[in-house]
Amino acid sequence: MKLRKASAASAAVLALALAATACGSDDKDDAGSGSSGGGDKIKIGIKYDQPGLGLKEPDGSFSGFDVDVATYLAKELGYEPNQITFVETKSADRENALARGDVKFITATYSINDERAKKVDFAGPYLLAHQDLLVKKDSDIAKGADLNGKNLCSVTGSTSAQNVRDKIAPKANLKQLGGYSECIAALQSGSVDAVTTDDSILAGFAAQDKYKGQFKLVGEKLSNENYGVGVKKGDKATVDKINAALEKMVSDGSWQKAVQENFGPADYKNEQAPKIGVIVK
Repeated sequence: MKLRKASAASAAVLALALAATACGSDDKDDAGSGSSGGGDKIKIGIKYDQPGLGLKEPDGSFSGFDVDVATYLAKELGYEPNQITFVETKSADRENALARGDVKFITATYSINDERAKKVDFAGPYLLAHQDLLVKKDSDIAKGADLNGKNLCSVTGSTSAQNVRDKIAPKANLKQLGGYSECIAALQSGSVDAVTTDDSILAGFAAQDKYKGQFKLVGEKLSNENYGVGVKKGDKATVDKINAALEKMVSDGSWQKAVQENFGPADYKNEQAPKIGVIVK
């Protein structure tokens, strides 16, 4: 009799253990299943408000170069497009989003620098951008010095406009607005003569249908912006896999195709795909 009771108790314990195991196997890692990839879904950080790079469309879909890169990388990690959740990752929160595990990686015009590299790891770079000027197609501004005495727009809190005044046009009149879309609208209306930030961001705006053919990039290279893929600090396995995926994206032509599709209408003269691990100062 005692033996039968013990067997029943053991069976109950075993059943509970199996149930717990089954529950555990159903858990989904929203940021991606560890560093191995191939999980049920993956969360990737992007910008939602940068045409040509990371933009959430009115229908809820996403477009842009960073989105195309992210989608390619996710596939190489084992995820199909329908397994990707794109998460808006604003500049000020990128490091925290990775540290918290909110996203597996970030492709969001994330320039690699020494200060950020203390907090996150970077794969790439996957694009070398430069600070430039965007002007109207018929503008007589052919170089930075032509901005002296004219109105230059950038976003409040950005160092881009001051960089122009420090390096090439000390007498430019600065106008700071809340976002680049406002600066582009001001350029279209004629209330400013130029907009400055990364050439990739400017090209993305200029390539929009509503602006197509209206603007041109001047071609100034006032800074080097090495866009990297942000990964949680210490996750070397994911960094290595992403680097391998980026090399494949370049070699199979997908990288250049994405550049052309997203920036081509703005006549964006992109740099060649950067070498993995090579940071241009």
